[in-house]
Amino acid sequence: MRTAIIIVLMVLALSLPASHPSAAKELIVGCDTGFRPFVFIGSGGSYTGFEVELWRIVAERQGLSYRLIRMGFKSLIPALAEKKIDVALGGITINAAREKIIDFSHAYFHSSLRLLVRASDETIADIGDLVDKVVATKEDTTSATFVSNIQTKSVQLFPTIDEAYRALHKRKVDAVLFDAPAIADYIQTSGRYIAKTVGRVHQRQSYGMALQQDSALRKKVNVEILKLIEEGRFDILFRKWFGYVPQ
Repeated sequence: MRTAIIIVLMVLALSLPASHPSAAKELIVGCDTGFRPFVFIGSGGSYTGFEVELWRIVAERQGLSYRLIRMGFKSLIPALAEKKIDVALGGITINAAREKIIDFSHAYFHSSLRLLVRASDETIADIGDLVDKVVATKEDTTSATFVSNIQTKSVQLFPTIDEAYRALHKRKVDAVLFDAPAIADYIQTSGRYIAKTVGRVHQRQSYGMALQQDSALRKKVNVEILKLIEEGRFDILFRKWFGYVPQ
């Protein structure tokens, strides 16, 4: 009997490693680092930004091991759909087309699109003035879809929004249409005194963390986001990056 018990215990012990690695799996988090102030590379060369910090808090509270990798925005959704990464960060708008192939966390930032022009430009007051203008934005984004449906002279799509800003500064395009928080960050930093926003806001939208479809992470992430909001810690993080508390 004693020998039988020992054998059973040995079998159980040997079976533990088979289940442990999956529980401690290192998650791969794809990051579009060209979306300040949500995700970008800081002065020390490390990943930083509102979404990076939000994810870090969620992961720590859930005991999740992860690795951040740098990716272009257009690669994030396909990588999730093909299960090459587990999470994607980069100001990703929740919409019907994406929801068909991936999942999202609860929305944590409500945004819109804004029109950016050179500070000296007095010919563009809103999108109605873009009929004979060249407009730039970032490829594979909701901004690109929106611009394709308005009347312009032409549209130029760039892999990163920084390239679109540079094209505006060099007078290769007349305007840039993109997400309001990124536009605001640009005006407050490198675009100060050389660019301005004009017109009203367009296409209100919301951001969330993008996940694989039917991901077990979804509930864990959502629970932690809701807890952070209830505790007031979310407001502290939000104010740190945007200077105000969301209503």
